[in-house]
Amino acid sequence: MSIEITMPALSPTMEEGKLAKWLKSEGDTVEAGDVIAEIETDKATMEVEAVDEGVLGKILISEGTEAVKVNTPIAILLEDGEDKSALENLSSKKSNDDQKPADTKKEAPKVEKAPAVDRAPDAPKSNSGDRIFATPLARRIAADKGIDLTSVKGTGPRGRIVKADLEGSKVGAAATSQTTSSASPTTSAGIDAKKQADLLGMEYEMIPNNNIKKVTARRLTEAKQTVPHFYLTVDCVLDNLLAARKEMNEAANGEYKLSVNDFIIKANAMALKSYPAANTSWSDEGILQYKHADISVAVATPNGLITPIIKKAETKGLRDISDEMKELAGRAREGKLKPEEFQGGTFSISNLGMFGVKDFQAIINPPQSCIMAVGAGEQRPVVENGEVKIRTVMSVTLSTDHRSVDGAVGAEFLQHFKRYIENPVNMLV
Repeated sequence: MSIEITMPALSPTMEEGKLAKWLKSEGDTVEAGDVIAEIETDKATMEVEAVDEGVLGKILISEGTEAVKVNTPIAILLEDGEDKSALENLSSKKSNDDQKPADTKKEAPKVEKAPAVDRAPDAPKSNSGDRIFATPLARRIAADKGIDLTSVKGTGPRGRIVKADLEGSKVGAAATSQTTSSASPTTSAGIDAKKQADLLGMEYEMIPNNNIKKVTARRLTEAKQTVPHFYLTVDCVLDNLLAARKEMNEAANGEYKLSVNDFIIKANAMALKSYPAANTSWSDEGILQYKHADISVAVATPNGLITPIIKKAETKGLRDISDEMKELAGRAREGKLKPEEFQGGTFSISNLGMFGVKDFQAIINPPQSCIMAVGAGEQRPVVENGEVKIRTVMSVTLSTDHRSVDGAVGAEFLQHFKRYIENPVNMLV
């Protein structure tokens, strides 16, 4: 039986994607696991693997097509023994289904349900009994939640396990909420810039928004509208850190080079370890307190902002953090991060100090509770023991979700961070 290949949901926030490139042509043999296409998602360009084997009978969506909705059929896969006549039968069946009179709709559920019952028992596994058919997103959700896929009955094509099979009614509710949210016009918060420019005869060049910018805009708008932001700022003296960094880099003899940002990542991770009350997320059922400090670091790319994650940063040394951050940032700018490398995280850092920005307030990245905005280190007069001295001072502003990290918790966390950043030797203990 012919199999429809649909636009996969390659990330939890993905609603549509661009079919960037086909890597297989019509008539090509496809094996399970073969990379058949490249999809530009809301965060990166990703490869799509086939989950079934057969022959690529027909490509329904040409490469370069934008805004292809998730679950939209993009190609037809012919199974062994089928030829292109199966495509004609499929088109004929679809045409007949479309022309059925309205009074047959009551029988439709029986017609659709019977084949699924017949196929479901033997579809998830191969003849060897050790292979499970599931979408990439379903596999990631199962891995995150510890779900045994062998115990899940798939409702997708040929019994394939899909996201809805793992989350049930909660997925439906979330999808409805997300659809309702995304249906709101992007201009609801103010004046439509294009309409105003056209009305006033202003000259401009239209630069189309890619998927990353669209999703980032929607998520930031949602964050500011639904998350009660609270802001706390402290000044940190960096002289000890700068001296330690210089000494460590000189001792490295070119093998590595630590940045101030590496120290900031490590200091935040250690502060979250010593004060886990700030390493949380809000949910209606209760506050989630995380076991590890997975630090999301904002990186500017040609396509927009993305936040690769240093996972379990509290367990890693400064050199490991430095090497990993350089590698992740490089692939982020190339659009080659894997979903698990930028999805999740428990705490975010946005550093604009290299641009000379003194201080700013960052927008929280839900469902995280905190994001730290890091300003530039600059020489300022500081009073010490009644004397004015010149020190290198950096201002940091913590934005918190006041539901899970209130003012007192945020202030206490900043004291832990300040202790680590001003005395970096404490990070090694």
